[in-house]
Amino acid sequence: MKKLLSLVVVALPWPLKRWLLRKVWGYRIADSARIGLSYIFPGELEMGEHAYIGHFNVAIHLGRVVCGEYSRIERGNWITGHPPAGAHFTHRTGRDPSLLLGAHAAVTKSHIIDCTDRVQIGAFTTVAGYHSQLITHGIDAVTARQDCKPISIGAYCLVGTRITAIGGAVLPDRCILGAGSVLNKAHTEECVLYAGQPAVRIKSIPEDAAYFKRTRGFID
Repeated sequence: MKKLLSLVVVALPWPLKRWLLRKVWGYRIADSARIGLSYIFPGELEMGEHAYIGHFNVAIHLGRVVCGEYSRIERGNWITGHPPAGAHFTHRTGRDPSLLLGAHAAVTKSHIIDCTDRVQIGAFTTVAGYHSQLITHGIDAVTARQDCKPISIGAYCLVGTRITAIGGAVLPDRCILGAGSVLNKAHTEECVLYAGQPAVRIKSIPEDAAYFKRTRGFID
């Protein structure tokens, strides 16, 4: 019954949709937050003030989605994972199938985000362009089983178009990841441009760069 109701809810006017999402699913959605024509049904959903999810997005099989204030998920993104009580990944006892967006963070259009384990995108960070993939799970050839690790993108980062990030990858605060790059490990140095396949340190970025000092996420 709840599954059928979810299909109906997607197309309802926002005030009624918000009321049902709060009442039936128990989601915590701020009055000023908004979801467009999208299928967003994680286990838990929290949307801060002015958080926005646009049209034609899908978010399913997730433990939780947290959207900080003024964060944005634009259009046509596929966000999925493996539920906490799923049959796989039982050896990962601390697995957290969640998407966490910081305040003023933005995910633009047509990206794939696999949240088999946690994907964290920091405040004022932009996952820009199109067709990037953040993939937290894969096959471990040594053990011949599926495995997963979280992905962490820091605050005030700029992630270029068509990148790939895999489980265990970390992009530190105030960094740029060049277009087409493959982020495959945990980096630690801030204020750096990383790029390449795999991504490596290319050069430093001034700490006083305007992008790192924004007080709102949207860029004119």
